[in-house]
Amino acid sequence: MSKNKYTVAVVGATGAVGVEFLRCLEQRHFPVSELRLLASARSRGKKLPFNGRGIAIEELTEDSFKGVDIAFFSAGGAISRKFAPMAVRAGAVVVDNSSAFRMDPDVPLIIPEVNPDAIDQHKGILANPNCSTIIAITPLWPVHKQNRIRRLIAATYQAASGAGAAAMAELVDSTRAHLENRAYPSKVFPHPYAFNLFSHNSKIDASSGYNEEEAKMFNETRKIFGDPEIRVSATCVRVPVLRAHSEALTFECERPITSQEVRDLLSHAPGVKLVDDPIKNYFPMPKDATGQNDILVGRIRQDISDPSGKSIALFVAGDQLLKGAALNGVQIAEILVKKGLFEKAHR
Repeated sequence: MSKNKYTVAVVGATGAVGVEFLRCLEQRHFPVSELRLLASARSRGKKLPFNGRGIAIEELTEDSFKGVDIAFFSAGGAISRKFAPMAVRAGAVVVDNSSAFRMDPDVPLIIPEVNPDAIDQHKGILANPNCSTIIAITPLWPVHKQNRIRRLIAATYQAASGAGAAAMAELVDSTRAHLENRAYPSKVFPHPYAFNLFSHNSKIDASSGYNEEEAKMFNETRKIFGDPEIRVSATCVRVPVLRAHSEALTFECERPITSQEVRDLLSHAPGVKLVDDPIKNYFPMPKDATGQNDILVGRIRQDISDPSGKSIALFVAGDQLLKGAALNGVQIAEILVKKGLFEKAHR
């Protein structure tokens, strides 16, 4: 890394992903000279810990980005659309965790293990993909490079963390109420969450029947892989897990491929950890993925419904707040530092 240190802003610092941004920056020793925590007026003055001291939260305003080198945004699409261009005009490079810019052709959509060179093309804003997309396709990339994936079918099992801290609290509180035989009015989700699962709560497109979360997986996979012809279908489901998404993936390659070939490709792949023990019936689980930087991969097996031998089924689990969000963003910033792209942005 460069020996320089940088002024860093975190927008949405009090949210679940914002808190993880701080932890990742601290744990990975990101070269921070000054840290600005930005949130709404109601959080102003509160303190969050960073490197052994409390950092006071400031109110997010149009003038918040003077002197900022990098700004991590995780406060929703509306905030990103309004304030990210302001941050860029002030001289900052933005890493945005919302969906605001992901499909903008001028904004690189980055998974560092997959397409790090696309970072060079940034014009001030870089986008973090959707968490379900990251967790699905990071372990598929090593396969895709060797034997192009033509088709992907995904079923997701998505944790409360994907909807933020309030959703995580709702799962805990509603579970406690259920066990105590008390009524609990749902506030964050449209359906009871305790001991239940339901189709992802994003808007459904009437013409296709797919919801927004599923559409993100289609479109983002094509953009990140640089392959507009890959066929993707997804069914996204919210399950009563606090954090770490799981996904059942079945993919079809151009040429025949065996489960052992896939296992070999993934055994040393960056950002991936094999958890694949059929003897003990031990495979990826959210409880093991929670707090892990790597995406856990297992249940790797031939898809016996495809007689051509080109299809594989597997199961993955990844921490939605880490690799699915904050960690991926910090990894992007680390590449910016390594390549000296902050300095280039300020020339």
